[in-house]
Amino acid sequence: MLRERIIDYSKGDDLRRFWALFRRREQVRSKLIEDVLTFLCNRSAHRHGGYIGNGAKIAGIPSLPHGLHGIYISRYAYIGANCRIYQNVTIGEVDHIAPCIGDNCLIGAGAVIIGNIRIGHNVKIGAGTVVSSNIPDNCTVVSQPPRIIEREGENA
Repeated sequence: MLRERIIDYSKGDDLRRFWALFRRREQVRSKLIEDVLTFLCNRSAHRHGGYIGNGAKIAGIPSLPHGLHGIYISRYAYIGANCRIYQNVTIGEVDHIAPCIGDNCLIGAGAVIIGNIRIGHNVKIGAGTVVSSNIPDNCTVVSQPPRIIEREGENA
């Protein structure tokens, strides 16, 4: 545990303070305090090279193996528990509607997930994949246009 913290600190990826601010901001009732916490969250995210929108709903703390580097998450997005998000991922909105991502998902480096779509539980999205349509549970998605290559033990 100590070794991991030292490594994270040395790489500049120590996000514990960011997540503490993010969670605290969700709990406050005062608009002034919320604005101050939003300012601090945005500064912290910017320092780490990413952005997580003010209204984004994130269940738990996602695993970010490369920190927030290049990650953009819309303020309208929902991200389920136990997700792993690699660098340079965009989870964006169209007309103020963003994706809903299920639990236990893996999103590869450089993936773009955009629009009014639902990503099911236990989905793996390959690096560089652009997803603009719904993906069912327990699938692995790669390429452009996205195609399902595996569905719960079956090859597609």
